[in-house]
Amino acid sequence: MSKTNTSRIPHYELLYIVSNKFTEDEVKPIMKKVTDIINNRGGKTTLIEEWGKKRLAYPVKNFSHAYYVLAEFDFEGEKVESIDRDLRMMSEILRHQIVSKRVKTAEDIKKEKEISQKIAARKEKEAEKEVKETEKKEEKEEEKKKGKVDMGELDEKLDKILETDDLL
Repeated sequence: MSKTNTSRIPHYELLYIVSNKFTEDEVKPIMKKVTDIINNRGGKTTLIEEWGKKRLAYPVKNFSHAYYVLAEFDFEGEKVESIDRDLRMMSEILRHQIVSKRVKTAEDIKKEKEISQKIAARKEKEAEKEVKETEKKEEKEEEKKKGKVDMGELDEKLDKILETDDLL
């Protein structure tokens, strides 16, 4: 028996960008249209995140800004090409990308959580160490300041000593 369950429906992630000629309110129906394309073909949408308007790295179809949207869905592997074709036909979408995504098991989530906790603990220790080092540096600077005597004070003390008549 294999470690992966092949009877599951594959999970996909779709990232698409909508041109900024639309307002944020006009992007909502476009998102609904994409969701309907997935659901009408027999898929099941599991997540939709609107990332908002962002600057593009390079102009795409003469647009320098676009609205980013991330969608995750379960879908039959052979039929993904039909979704890809429909998205290419939509004039509102500048670019899109569909990638297969592995579904995280409870064990994977637990491991990721442990790793993130270890990283957080390590960062906390480093921060504490840095605070201690700065405190030590400050203490050393204070000691140096205390150890240094002002030349004016030394001159005054020397003059007092020399003014007295009983040096011997």
